[in-house]
Amino acid sequence: MFMKLKSSSISSLFLLLYSITIFPITMTFLLNGDSILLEWVIFQMSSCSMTLLMIIDTISLSFSNVVCLISGCVMMFSSSYMSHDPFLKRFTWLVMLFVLSMNLLVFIPSLPALLLGWDGLGIVSFALVIYYQNTKSLGAGMITVLANRIGDVMILISIGILVLQGHWVITLMWDFYLSTWTVLTITIAAMTKSAQIPFSSWLPAAMAAPTPVSALVHSSTLVTAGVFLLIRFYPFLNSLPAFKPTLLFISVLTLLMAGIGANYENDLKKVIALSTLSQLGVMMMSLGMGMPYLALFHLYTHALFKALLFLCAGTIIHNSSNTQDIRHMGLISQQAPLTVACMNIANLSLCGAPFLSGFYSKDLILEMSVTSPTSFLMILLIFLATGMTAAYSFRLSFCSLWSYMKNSPFHSKLEADPYINWATTTLALAAIIAGFFMQTVFMNFDPIPFIMPMTLKLLTISVILLGLLTAAIIWDLDFNNKKMNKMKFYFTTMWFLAPISAQPLTKFSMVLGTNLMKSIDLGWLEILGGQGINMLTSNMSQQNQKIQIKSFNFFISLMLSATIILFMAYLTS
Repeated sequence: MFMKLKSSSISSLFLLLYSITIFPITMTFLLNGDSILLEWVIFQMSSCSMTLLMIIDTISLSFSNVVCLISGCVMMFSSSYMSHDPFLKRFTWLVMLFVLSMNLLVFIPSLPALLLGWDGLGIVSFALVIYYQNTKSLGAGMITVLANRIGDVMILISIGILVLQGHWVITLMWDFYLSTWTVLTITIAAMTKSAQIPFSSWLPAAMAAPTPVSALVHSSTLVTAGVFLLIRFYPFLNSLPAFKPTLLFISVLTLLMAGIGANYENDLKKVIALSTLSQLGVMMMSLGMGMPYLALFHLYTHALFKALLFLCAGTIIHNSSNTQDIRHMGLISQQAPLTVACMNIANLSLCGAPFLSGFYSKDLILEMSVTSPTSFLMILLIFLATGMTAAYSFRLSFCSLWSYMKNSPFHSKLEADPYINWATTTLALAAIIAGFFMQTVFMNFDPIPFIMPMTLKLLTISVILLGLLTAAIIWDLDFNNKKMNKMKFYFTTMWFLAPISAQPLTKFSMVLGTNLMKSIDLGWLEILGGQGINMLTSNMSQQNQKIQIKSFNFFISLMLSATIILFMAYLTS
């Protein structure tokens, strides 16, 4: 039976079985509060030892569980979505390497060894983004890999600074005189991976990858690596007073920028990518307010409904003749009811609709932000961005699912594929029940509950409803309007982050390379190098040849006279 299965289906079975197997182990560790630190000494010479550390605790096991559940569903989806791809095995191996890198990152608490997973994510993500080999994919892949290289360099710098401590174990950090620089490098590394301002432009560009990869990258793997690193380092990072306010400011800016951009974007996958950026801002914001476990809780719930949202979007794109523009879609709700139902569950969960997964984590973060000692401006911007989340989710559903039909009537959408149906329904079930389950089991609240007045309690729901109402009023029916004013252009380019980080840097390197080539390769090196020496020796030999040809008689008479003089001198002596 296994011989008939595709490579993606086999990997999907393996990942789902692994996820089911470690679930009871996770529960045991959680209920007992266990944490195991394993150290494997590779070799030891005198006082120098080379070791590999592994940490097995509730955070690493639960993260691995969520990653493998989502990866299993994504690979099941790929069995149908990528079925026409001639290189399906190559794709499967790349995705499995991606999942392995993430698991390495989760289970290793030592910085040098953690680079295995950290760098692995960067390299494999580049290979996956350029999977469809064209110019656009290559450009997106280069932005992705170069932005992530900044983070890799920062990790290497932090390893260099931490030599002073004599160890690199994340769980045993302490304060020392260079700890400010360590905190700075680790925070910048996390910001590049989690695409916070000013490193945000690579996240929508990475949409050039196949949809299953987007579902994996944007839910539980690449972009969450930065947040996970900060959660692991949190006790050490918190020792620096400036860490939390700085992170809060950056994350709220990212949240706002992504929310505004998603309301003006027309590409289906980019809207969902910007919503990921917005939710990463929420996670970073909860870290900036001193709530690492809440950030982890939101990371889990967000991973489940975001993967579902991408899979539904992939199904819609696949059935719409590979059209990604929401202005060319419409009335999908009557053609693909199961996909649309799952997509609406994911969208409502994203908005924070009551009793879905997103509600339990997002509402809790917003309520805690109201009660925490933060500036009023920050709270105002946070709630404004929350309203925008509801607005762009509603706009997305309005444009693609419920509006009148704008696409070609010659193709119909079928939902007869069991791979896609099982993948979406599994994740939809997780997106409904996971929030309540995690809040009941994972969240260890303080014994003293915090009490809020009714107005503040209803504030979150009011803001979400206000966002929906605003989207319904402002939503533009005239899709043929081609006018692009300056303000709209400013918002669609992510506050000019995309053009600034892509074109000028590329142009600078290209111009510099051309000038260096002209002045050095084609200039000084030609004159002083091989070509110059070649010309010099050629000229000298030519001159010598000319002299010899023209003065042939002179040379003969010179030789004869010299011989006679020598002979006479010999005779006289």
